[in-house]
Order: sequence, then structure tokens, then C-alpha cells
Amino acid sequence: MRSETLFIGGRSGVGKSTAAEALHDLLVAADVRHVVIEGDALDLAHPAPHVEHPDAHLAERNLATMWERYRELGHHRLVFTNTVSVLEHEALAGAMGDGPLVTAVLLRAGDAATADRLRRRSGGRLPEAQLAHSAATAGRLDTAVGDEVTRVDTDAMTPEDVARRLASLTGWLPLRPAVD
Repeated sequence: MRSETLFIGGRSGVGKSTAAEALHDLLVAADVRHVVIEGDALDLAHPAPHVEHPDAHLAERNLATMWERYRELGHHRLVFTNTVSVLEHEALAGAMGDGPLVTAVLLRAGDAATADRLRRRSGGRLPEAQLAHSAATAGRLDTAVGDEVTRVDTDAMTPEDVARRLASLTGWLPLRPAVD
């Protein structure tokens, strides 16, 4: 069975991880086999591997190893979160080794919603530099991603709303019969 992958990208504080957790809950409730991988952890080290060893492609290599293990266990659906995954989705999909069907989604949110989310995540304090970096990343992502990436504005959405939107984009949830 061909793999299917949902790449979720977006600025810091947009809700990538929270949306992936809410999607996980929806898929579990529907008994849909899947894997969630937080891409930030695949090459998180100091010094940053991509700085010291630009050709190492550590995130792709680690994803390839992890995905091979999941495939051995019968999984074929992957939810992958990482800020820039929407820019690197072709390389990441290639690392999976089985030509997955790819859905790439850029989550977007304005500065006010993002600042509120980042404040909650950090316990109430938000350094201005962090918000400025998040805003700059948002602009870079929005201009750099192609038309094959679906943009979803999350300002007025709950994590569950975002998860339902992601599920509809992938088609992973079984269709429910219409109620008369």
C-alpha cells in the first residue's frame, strides 16, 4: 500500500503541533492507523547539524530510518510537523523511500493570534524578538511555498477545527452518511 503523508508547516506559534495532536485524536476515534512525527526533533542538536555538516541531511536520514520501522509495522499514513516542512516536502517525501502521496499545508495566523499562542506556551511572557522572528518566518514561508501547498488561516479556528480541515484535505477519515 502506498504511503500518504501530511506535511504541516508554519510559523512558530501558529499551532502545528496542537493541530497534529487534535488530528491524532480524530484519527484515533475513527480507528485510522497513522503516525505523528514532530519533525523538529529529527535534527535538534547543538551545534546545529545543518550548520556544521550542510550535506548531512540528518532530518531526512532520521525520517527514513523511522519511517522504515513504522512501515514494517504496517503503517502507511504519516502526519509530519515542522516549520519549514512545506518548503522541504519533496526531499522529506523522497527520504521516505516509497513515493508517498503528499498533502502539504501551510498554517497561517496573524501576529495577534500568534502572540497570544506563544504567550500561553511560554507561561505568559513573550520576548519581542521571538514574535519578530515568527513574523519574518511567516512572510518567508508564505512567499516561498508553491501553489501545491494549501494555505489554511487559523486565526479564528480551534485546534479541532484545524484538525477537521486537515482531515478533509487528506481524505483519511471515513465518509459519514448524510443524515436526513
